[in-house]
Amino acid sequence: MQTLKAKLGAPGASRPATAPQLAAFGVRAGVSRAHPGRPGPSGARQQETVYQRDVACAGATALRSYDAPAGSGSSIADTAAWKSLQDHVVDIEQTHLRDLLLDQKRCEALIKEDLGLYIDFSRQRMTLETVKLLMDLAEASNLRGKINSMFGGDHINSTEDRAVLHTATRARRDQVIKTDGKDVVPEVWEVLDKIKSFTEKVRNGEWLGVTGKPIKKVVAVGIGGSFLGPLFVHTALRTEPRAMSFSKGRSLRFLANVDPIDVARALQGLDPEETLVVVISKTFTTAETMLNARTCRAWLTAQLGTEAVAKHMVAVSTNLKLVKEFGIDPVNAFGFWDWVGGRYSVCSAVGMLPLTLQYGWDVMSSFLAGANAMDDHFQNAPLESNLPVMMGLTSLWNISFLGYPARAILPYCQALSKLAPHIQQVAMESNGKGVDIDGNALPFEAGEIDFGEPGTNGQHSFYQLIHQGRVVPCDFIGIVRSQQSVYLTNEIVSNHDELMCNFFAQADALAYGKSALELRSQNVPDYLIPH
Repeated sequence: MQTLKAKLGAPGASRPATAPQLAAFGVRAGVSRAHPGRPGPSGARQQETVYQRDVACAGATALRSYDAPAGSGSSIADTAAWKSLQDHVVDIEQTHLRDLLLDQKRCEALIKEDLGLYIDFSRQRMTLETVKLLMDLAEASNLRGKINSMFGGDHINSTEDRAVLHTATRARRDQVIKTDGKDVVPEVWEVLDKIKSFTEKVRNGEWLGVTGKPIKKVVAVGIGGSFLGPLFVHTALRTEPRAMSFSKGRSLRFLANVDPIDVARALQGLDPEETLVVVISKTFTTAETMLNARTCRAWLTAQLGTEAVAKHMVAVSTNLKLVKEFGIDPVNAFGFWDWVGGRYSVCSAVGMLPLTLQYGWDVMSSFLAGANAMDDHFQNAPLESNLPVMMGLTSLWNISFLGYPARAILPYCQALSKLAPHIQQVAMESNGKGVDIDGNALPFEAGEIDFGEPGTNGQHSFYQLIHQGRVVPCDFIGIVRSQQSVYLTNEIVSNHDELMCNFFAQADALAYGKSALELRSQNVPDYLIPH
């Protein structure tokens, strides 16, 4: 997989976790100001993109957890590094993005590339001095130490006294990742091997339903991270050619809302004889999930009898007692751990079980390998060339210093249509705090309000506000090579090229804008220039 991205202005977006053959290009945008408090000509804006938001969030979260002396009550905002950035904002407010983009040395220095990912930060409202000051802030906050603590299994989740090791769920079999003195990788692979074995039995017809029919349909019942991450990956993969070939004749649906309409839609048209329900709840007590699970159980047993539960329902849970009481054989329960946060759980059994049932082990093991490669990069790359760190720091710069509270996530790829809802949880649940790690109120704004819609749909919806209304940083994400190319006879460009023309045109319009002089040269009447 090759993913290209361009960070061109305010906070960052996320790269899809997809199988090979999906290539993406992304851009982020926010209004450039030529003078303090006044938009640049025609709302000229900036743009950016991101990769895997769980690691990108770490930069901003680590800064909020500044290592101040015990009982001092001080925050990262009291440091010289923070105050230097505040002073630097005055310099940035006197520049226009159009002028910054004329500096070739700056532009080349702000291009970062690794793992087939190309990220252009040059359209951020930043200079090389900004990057230097952000690196000083990272050092003042001990960001590198916090990254090492996370990968080292330290209990950095201090409110729950837990490690934060979702990265272990995609670890290579030969890695060693410890928490509390215990290597957790063997347990991770025990579950993954169990998933591989079970899903192969279902997919090859060895595991049959209670009436002897093979299982072809899967309904995954979960909510929050047990739903949004797996749904995003499924939506990204369903039209990818290799994944399509492995999922032929199969279907995967998700049930999250307790609204009975969601139940009706999830079960509509399904044959219970061919349907497997995956109930995803760590404690097996999540109210919404368990109500939907009982509803699915009633649907199955009404048509197939009570014995159907054992063959048509499995669980992702650690509470084997309640799993058994529900009627599911504990042998068919797939565990995960309290050091995996729900919003980061897509690489655990939460996502891997339903997605492997749909696409098979080969596709999904590639997904894990890609995530693991980015984890290695995040852990080991120097901060100034570390893609998630750079994205996290530029997000912090835009939110906490330039004062941009919202971000539009705009994937120019229908396969990424569920990216924005996934990122809403990953980013807003991670950074949605008004206090620091010690419970002290933050003296600055943190976290961003995420929303989005695939292009070109968004262009005909809310882009007016982005171009000429409020300052809304945007993440434009485009796909270099379409999953489903179409070439029509007598058409000047392909469908995908038309899509990407819109992508680049919007990026240019937001980055450069037009001055009043340029508009007059194009015979635009004076009364229309402000519009």
